[in-house]
Amino acid sequence: MRVRDELRMNVNQQPHMASPYGQPQPGYQGYPQPGYGGGHVPSGYPAQYAPYNGPGSAYQQGPPQGYSPYASFPSKTLATNLVSDLSSSSPLDLGMRGPPTSGAPPVSGAQNYSQFGQGETQNGPPPMGAPPQRPPVSQPYTPAAVNLSGPQPPYGQQFGAPPVSMQQMTSQMASMQVGSTAPSPAGPGYAPPSVSQAPISAAYTPAAPPTFPLTSTAPTQPLPTEAMAQAPPQSYYGAPPPAQQPFPNAVPPFSSTGPTQPQAPPPVSQQSFPQVPPVSQPPFSTAPPQGPTQSYGGPLPPTQPSFQRPLLPTSQPSSFPGGPPPTSTPSQFPGVMPPQPPVSQPSPYHSGPPPNASGFPPQVGAQPRPPLAGMQGPPMASQGPPMTTQGPPMASQGPPMSQANHVPPSQHGMPPSPTSASLSGPPPQPGMQGYPPQQNGAFGQVRGPQPGYSGPYSGQPNYGAQPAAPAPAPPAPKRLDPDSIPSPIQVIEDDKANKGSEPFTTGVRGQAPPLVTTKFQVRDQGNASPRYIRCTAYNVPCNSDMAKQSQVPLAAVIKPLATLPPDETPPYLVDHGESGPIRCNRCKAYMCPFMQFIEGGRRFQCGFCSCVTEVPPHYFQHLDHTGKRVDCYDRPELSMGSYEFMATVDYCKNNKFPQPPAFIFLIDVSYNAVKNGMVGIVCQELKTLLDYLPRQNPDVESNIRVGFVTYNKVLHFYNVKASLAQPQMMVVSDVADMFVPLLDGFLVNVSESRVVIESLLDQIPEMFADTRETETVFGPVIQAGLEALKAADCAGKLFVFHSSLPIAEAPGKLKNREDKKLVGTDKEKSLFQPQVSFYNTLAKECVAQGCCVDLFLFPNQYVDVATLGVVPTSTGGSIYKYTYFQASTDQERFLNDLRRDVQKQVGFDAVMRVRTSTGIRATDFFGSFYMSNTTDVELAGLDCDKTVTVEFRHDDKLSEETGALMQCAVLYTTCNGQRRLRIHNMAVNCCSQLADLYRNCETDTIINFFAKYAYRSVLSSPTKNVRDSLVNQCAQILACYRKNCASPSSAGQGSGSTADGKRSAADISQLILPECMKLLPVYLNCVLKSDILQPGADVSLDDRAYLRQLVSAMDVAESHVFFYPRLLPLQQLDVESMSLPVAVRDSEERLSRGGVYLLENGLNIFLWVGVNAQQELLQNIFGTPAFSQIDPSMTSLPALDNPFSKRLREIIESVRAQRSRYMKLMVVKQEDKLELIFKHFLVEDKSNNGGASYVDFLCHMHKEIRQLLS
Repeated sequence: MRVRDELRMNVNQQPHMASPYGQPQPGYQGYPQPGYGGGHVPSGYPAQYAPYNGPGSAYQQGPPQGYSPYASFPSKTLATNLVSDLSSSSPLDLGMRGPPTSGAPPVSGAQNYSQFGQGETQNGPPPMGAPPQRPPVSQPYTPAAVNLSGPQPPYGQQFGAPPVSMQQMTSQMASMQVGSTAPSPAGPGYAPPSVSQAPISAAYTPAAPPTFPLTSTAPTQPLPTEAMAQAPPQSYYGAPPPAQQPFPNAVPPFSSTGPTQPQAPPPVSQQSFPQVPPVSQPPFSTAPPQGPTQSYGGPLPPTQPSFQRPLLPTSQPSSFPGGPPPTSTPSQFPGVMPPQPPVSQPSPYHSGPPPNASGFPPQVGAQPRPPLAGMQGPPMASQGPPMTTQGPPMASQGPPMSQANHVPPSQHGMPPSPTSASLSGPPPQPGMQGYPPQQNGAFGQVRGPQPGYSGPYSGQPNYGAQPAAPAPAPPAPKRLDPDSIPSPIQVIEDDKANKGSEPFTTGVRGQAPPLVTTKFQVRDQGNASPRYIRCTAYNVPCNSDMAKQSQVPLAAVIKPLATLPPDETPPYLVDHGESGPIRCNRCKAYMCPFMQFIEGGRRFQCGFCSCVTEVPPHYFQHLDHTGKRVDCYDRPELSMGSYEFMATVDYCKNNKFPQPPAFIFLIDVSYNAVKNGMVGIVCQELKTLLDYLPRQNPDVESNIRVGFVTYNKVLHFYNVKASLAQPQMMVVSDVADMFVPLLDGFLVNVSESRVVIESLLDQIPEMFADTRETETVFGPVIQAGLEALKAADCAGKLFVFHSSLPIAEAPGKLKNREDKKLVGTDKEKSLFQPQVSFYNTLAKECVAQGCCVDLFLFPNQYVDVATLGVVPTSTGGSIYKYTYFQASTDQERFLNDLRRDVQKQVGFDAVMRVRTSTGIRATDFFGSFYMSNTTDVELAGLDCDKTVTVEFRHDDKLSEETGALMQCAVLYTTCNGQRRLRIHNMAVNCCSQLADLYRNCETDTIINFFAKYAYRSVLSSPTKNVRDSLVNQCAQILACYRKNCASPSSAGQGSGSTADGKRSAADISQLILPECMKLLPVYLNCVLKSDILQPGADVSLDDRAYLRQLVSAMDVAESHVFFYPRLLPLQQLDVESMSLPVAVRDSEERLSRGGVYLLENGLNIFLWVGVNAQQELLQNIFGTPAFSQIDPSMTSLPALDNPFSKRLREIIESVRAQRSRYMKLMVVKQEDKLELIFKHFLVEDKSNNGGASYVDFLCHMHKEIRQLLS
């Protein structure tokens, strides 16, 4: 446990963080908000959002239902006389206040976004209707009850809470009880946000291991107003961004000079936080507050404000160092309160410190708010870990406190009651607790917004923003250096540098491979290549107790037919003739390098079950002096990790060799499918595509037979026998009892029947050109294909091109059950389950026949992907979705997907079994397949993109000497009808020390497993519970490491155990991460924020079901880029070099206004163009020097004759070639409506569906870890 094993983060315990879960969207940070536990939480969600309860399902992330993201709020509504409204302690429900009526015009309509359909979009906080009386505090929080139909604020606004008198706030806070034992209102162990207090010691002197001082700023501190400007919420899938929306219910910030503040506390800079809770108190951590030790290395700054930057102002003018008196309420809370006469306010983008943020010590008399009903779980952010990675405090919250726990009690105790709002923003609302804000951008840096962009580019603070008020802005608070917490880009680049140059040889047991993002060559020396199998851990615990203690999942992601790069040899084919492969007599494992030959080579001992088996005479060979067979290196099965055996007739159904498979194309010819051009495009493409059917040998034509069916409410079968002059159509209108009306002439060989097939494909679009039939069937279509394959006695694949919900009378008829009101409730899981059992039964029949189904959907509305997808996902097929398909923009994507789908290597009628050595066994499987028993994974089709993820559990002890072995055997039929067995072997080490386990894990694979596990869990549990369990498991993994593996020296001074044997405070005050898992928090946060677990309002149920099914079969490389997209700065592209520019982190603050960036996530490619991009760059890419002349609707770049254009187009093509789906290009101009979609993929920032920023989540994780440790 050397220090360098771990990455330490000294994150202050008092993080300034918004809970990762109900967070405000990016455009909202930094403003006091209602509802966050009453404290002024800059950037909290409006009341309708429940406090962070861990991921929660009932918690509505994103605006509540019915909220239309495109309505806009009036741009300014200033509140002057807030006191009367808010200062009283009556529980006003600020969250419910309706926006003023005069609204800005709505932003332009939604655009659909690639394959994600566009449901009713709601993004951003919901605007509220009339301001209902705020329910009593104790009333349970029911997210669904909010009336959300209101206009939505325009971009430029921030939301903030109404001011309340400062004094009230402080007094209220003071009375809060803070005790280490009392659970905070938000729920057990969750401390409410700290009232943003200026962090005490702000200086971070680096040195020492990289621990992360997230401490830097008091969580709830509002940023200077300017800083508050945040990025607008992002609506992803296709909706145009709403204008920047203030939280509708937010109210203007504290007019601090209102009558209600009789005595303001002294300016922060002089404050000595009188109410510091006794050491033992901070609920969030039993550790006593530590002063200095938490700062990152180096001498600690004094505890007293040795701020190197101005502190947050208190409510007295004097405290604004050089800023306007706090009274001036910024106007950034438009629309949030009923309009009132303006007070002089700095513009929202003004960069001075926020007016009296809630950084005052509480004063006595505040009444604690009761915990919200139904919420438990810490409000995350309120106390951030002192991460040990040094860096300035996060800007979003005010000056750093390096002593996190020295915060006035109210901060960690109960949230202040509404009275305290003057400092802390609007009165708490039910259901909001404790989420301090965070600026958007990785660390909440203060940035000036751009119009509708909230100002992420440093150095241009007021770009496009409203002019700032005249008051001079004091210098911005010091911010936590975003580069001080673990960077995915740094880890990826380090791995490329360390492991990309040498070939990876698989002969060493338990050696972790290079990351999926590194290009490397593999040499098979006895273990399967990481292209076929990746494990979560390459050193597994020797016993189940250790596995349980660490909580690290033991799993393997297996991609049996993976495509290898050209410089690697595909698996060798071994043919043992009629006798077939050599196997162990007891466990039936296949011959492999783990078998030990004994008795001179006459017998072998199985490495899996230790049984001794006779070697057949024809396979006998002598041993050399080391005990190896002399022909060891001549036989792939004795020296390689992956190889194939030719299967004998014993491995075939009914003991007879299979027929070559067939492909059947079933085309929807209803009105929608004809009108959008799909029918014509498919027929035209098939004429050429049929020449490219898969084949084993490229020089021989494919022997796959093809058939054609069209359908709407009835089915039309076509006889395309070679002897006919014209194709013949046969109609089956009795869809309740499906049969195939012809046998001879339905499935034909392409080369023999080419003329008839081409004639048919020319006629289909003409025949149905004037159709008026809008209804379709779906179940009978699959039944028809299945019956045809049964009649031909072969396996095969159905390509179904379908456009609408099957509502016609027939088996498998569906109804529209899209109900956004269920999102976030316990009934949400029903939306992911099939609505009828018909398709489950049909899927089982398909698997038995080896009938795989690939579904191409072209919906214009809800089609119930959760139900239609049952057959494809159970048969090993794929689903492709082109919402609002338009031939002009989507044809290229569809045709590329179709070509790849038809041409790729695929195995049929496959069965996979995973065998393991004694001590562990495969217990759970994830992917697109069917299982009729507990061991065999059955796949009607298995292609080169599909993975099966297997989880292992201990059933006995393992030994460090022998390690743990697994063998994956897949029996399948090739595309020319051969029956084969593909074998992949893998040996990993076993360890009795936790440190060895944590040194050999692979985070990308762990995240792939967690995502699949979580996405399957949504079928049976509310999404909130699923998120909670993920956070909990991740916290347990890291807490176990912190407790058992982090060396005392790595925790900074004072760590280790104290005399009485209890863990000292310093022991858990730092966030220390294992070197190979330091990205676990950032990647896990991406999974938690994903549209399946925490959907934005504009993500349709079909999109969520589609993505859920897609991720279930993803390999590690695809899931990595899906959750953490790749962002390339093209302005740094060197056209001479073949290498790509180094990627940048996925945060808005990494974008430069003068740059052009390429973002890809495996499903889409975005080309983001900054407003100030150089004319020469624009000329080279788009052929026009003017930003305004770039056409955002283009889906391909013009082919210009200049080196930059050629290189960029090559890069886009090479990126597309790496992914299994064709990525459509979308050009996004800065400040254009499409930018919201783009920002959804900047995953280190807060998302507008309530997802936490990376910093906030890191602090939350640290808090969870501290809770577990204490």
